[in-house]
Amino acid sequence: MRRFFVPFALTLSLGPLAPALAQDNPVAEAIQDYMDFAPYEAGLILPAQITPDLRANVTFVDTRSADQFQAETIPGAINIEWREIPARLDALPAEGLVVLFCNTGSLSAQATFAARLLGRENVVVLQGGLSGWMAR
Repeated sequence: MRRFFVPFALTLSLGPLAPALAQDNPVAEAIQDYMDFAPYEAGLILPAQITPDLRANVTFVDTRSADQFQAETIPGAINIEWREIPARLDALPAEGLVVLFCNTGSLSAQATFAARLLGRENVVVLQGGLSGWMAR
């Protein structure tokens, strides 16, 4: 697991040197390729964009802890902690829209980024997380 985060941190901290370093590291290369071509809005959705007709085809994934999930969640959501997303990628539907969320969107954004790097383009993060969903 750490091998993913160390190259990711290096890619971010070394900025302009990242493309040169990416040539020697397949993880860093995949990250750089994704970031070079992803539009700004790639991988996210606003609560207001999830209309009643769209909601019928959405799988919500609560990426918080089991205790937080038990206390409150979006009705119908399944629980997969954010750190488990890469290992449990097969638990996410390959078809339809998959919306990951946490309390505010920060941890689920990391899980979404990982899922998208692993080829799941149908996975998005709920901007604002559960807090944004409740405030809609």
